[in-house]
Amino acid sequence: MVNQKPLEGKITIVTGASRGIGRAIALRLASEGARVVLAARTLEDLSKVAAEIKAEGGAATVFAADLRNPEAPEALAKAAIDAYGAIDIVVHNAGATKRGDFFALTDADFQDGFALKFFGAVRLTRAAWPQLKARQGSVLSIIGIGGRTPGAEFTIGGSVNGACLSFVKALSDIGIRDGVQVNAINPGRIRTGRFQAMVTAEAAKKGLTPAAAIAEIIHKSNIVRVGEPEDVANLAAFILSPDSRFLQGALLDLDGGQTKTV
Repeated sequence: MVNQKPLEGKITIVTGASRGIGRAIALRLASEGARVVLAARTLEDLSKVAAEIKAEGGAATVFAADLRNPEAPEALAKAAIDAYGAIDIVVHNAGATKRGDFFALTDADFQDGFALKFFGAVRLTRAAWPQLKARQGSVLSIIGIGGRTPGAEFTIGGSVNGACLSFVKALSDIGIRDGVQVNAINPGRIRTGRFQAMVTAEAAKKGLTPAAAIAEIIHKSNIVRVGEPEDVANLAAFILSPDSRFLQGALLDLDGGQTKTV
């Protein structure tokens, strides 16, 4: 008898799924048996991830849209229901914010930062909630340690992440009432495309090799190593598995020891 996979048949939306952490999560959840709806702005990139999942025998469909558009999250939820008939899991991963000198950042920069990561998640959660409630589903937000330990160059990201963390805590109470699991992962330094671009710029600025620049980052951050997207995916797979249903309202720092606050 073949053992059933932990997420067998679970219909799962993953936003920001075309690359980096979102791609890794989508691939991992599909390998655990989930049927995945991949969402991001670029159809070509999404299609490549869907092809990877299907090549391994998994099920995936794509939804290309900008979730900053107020109508897009509801359309995404509808697309998932149209494709697979229900929604069991929502993984909020979409959203990048602009770094820089606070006095050079504009109102529009702040508004754009909140538009995708915060309001996109709020709207998609609202649209998917009736399904999640009916099926005792799960919501998982990929947020970031900057919401707990913001810095001078991260005034937008720290503010957006802080709002997302608060939203998760509030939503988890609603989840207790409605039988929906709600948690968050706060990644630290993860080897994504954005991280690699930052390393390249830092290496050029200081006359270092990329490897030396990464070693300096590890030393200054006092972490065990730079994380991989798969590290986040591994934790996401556990949180969303049946074995973790006692976990509720948790804000889990996955940062190699970078966050020192209690």
